[in-house]
Amino acid sequence: MAKKGEVDQKWLLVDATEKIVGRLASEIAVILMGKHRPTYTPHVDTGDFVVVVNAEKIHFSGKKWEQKKYAWYTGYPRQRTITAEARRENKPEMILSEAVRRMLPKNKLGRAMLAKLKIYAGPTHPHAAQQPEPTALATPSKS
Repeated sequence: MAKKGEVDQKWLLVDATEKIVGRLASEIAVILMGKHRPTYTPHVDTGDFVVVVNAEKIHFSGKKWEQKKYAWYTGYPRQRTITAEARRENKPEMILSEAVRRMLPKNKLGRAMLAKLKIYAGPTHPHAAQQPEPTALATPSKS
């Protein structure tokens, strides 16, 4: 059983170029939860930090760019919706962030895990001091 202060958390760098959203998000969620380690403990945050670059170059399969809709409540009477294609133009990092968030536990521990995910639309990131290790996750799309 892992304890709170005993876990050594690494920093991983993932390039999202030509990766499929769902496949990449599920692998990132496993790393954030710490399920890739033999010392996984459900009630302790044993996961690593993940830095994702090139989030604007991520892919959906099929016609999801036109058909998939993201909805949220603004506080006014109605829901706002936006297509995945429009979200990619405005906030490309939100597509992957939402996919990973929905795969994590829905409690305080899940929010702490999500805080260890850093997503950037372009190829640069400000976490060079942490020396993230480049990691290959999810196979690239074939389209």
